Amino acid sequence: MSRQRYSYQPRVGHGLPHDPLNSIIAPRPIGWISSLSAAGVRNLAPYSFFNCFNYQPPIIGFASLGKKDSVRNILETGEFVWNLVTRPLAEAANESSASVAQEVDEFALTGLTPMTGDLVQAPLVAESPVNFECRLTQHLQLQNADGVALDSWLILGEVVAVHIDPALLEEGIYQTSKAQPVLRAGGPSAWYGISEAERFDLVRPDARRK
Repeated sequence: MSRQRYSYQPRVGHGLPHDPLNSIIAPRPIGWISSLSAAGVRNLAPYSFFNCFNYQPPIIGFASLGKKDSVRNILETGEFVWNLVTRPLAEAANESSASVAQEVDEFALTGLTPMTGDLVQAPLVAESPVNFECRLTQHLQLQNADGVALDSWLILGEVVAVHIDPALLEEGIYQTSKAQPVLRAGGPSAWYGISEAERFDLVRPDARRK
């Protein structure tokens, strides 16, 4: 392996045709977040700065560059839903990222079906095979190393209800590749899928000692 490195300081600039950060931290699961404003307007938007941060209780979160409609709705109502983006839904998820006026309903825009959940008022995407109903636990305005506040917001929520298409459960085990999840992986247009052909298994050292 070469010891040479292309090095840069992000504050100065990367000097490349496209910022490599999104390609290096990859693939990134997509936070397809549905929410409802206090006035009752539905919103649906994908966020690629997303992940799971705690097991019990399950905590998921996403970061928004700018205080967008999703963030405003969640701060108003304290609720949101995460919907799994699959290969058949990738185009609709991409369309839901369009910059539109706050009063525009992305469910209507994309032709997706809003579905009522069990515990929150925010709508689920009926076409998505997995949905997490969430209640807001924390929101943070991010800051840089100098303590300067950024126009970036981290939303964390507890998953209070989980909905899974039974077709994705085999003998009670969730089949990740069968769901055909898609992920963002850098560049302005790069998406990737997951297939069983790419799977490999490793047993944790502590488990081998038992």
